[in-house]
Amino acid sequence: MANHVQALKRANQNIKRRERNRAGRAANRTEVKKFQTAIEAGTGAELLPALMAQLAGSAAKGTIPKKRASRKIARLSKRLAAKT
Repeated sequence: MANHVQALKRANQNIKRRERNRAGRAANRTEVKKFQTAIEAGTGAELLPALMAQLAGSAAKGTIPKKRASRKIARLSKRLAAKT
């Protein structure tokens, strides 16, 4: 455990950031799963813009790398195009 005030503050900041990042990644996974089930049902087109915005927002905040967000958007768009 940290003994100095600055070290305590840094430890608390790390905990908060870790929890925020975990929540953001979990939300991304949930939205991707919803989108994939909607693709299977044939109604995924209206969910794509919101999913793209969420992934891009996570990338902008640094929760996930920008290239990973771009790759995921491209792959999901490709799946949607293949189903329609």
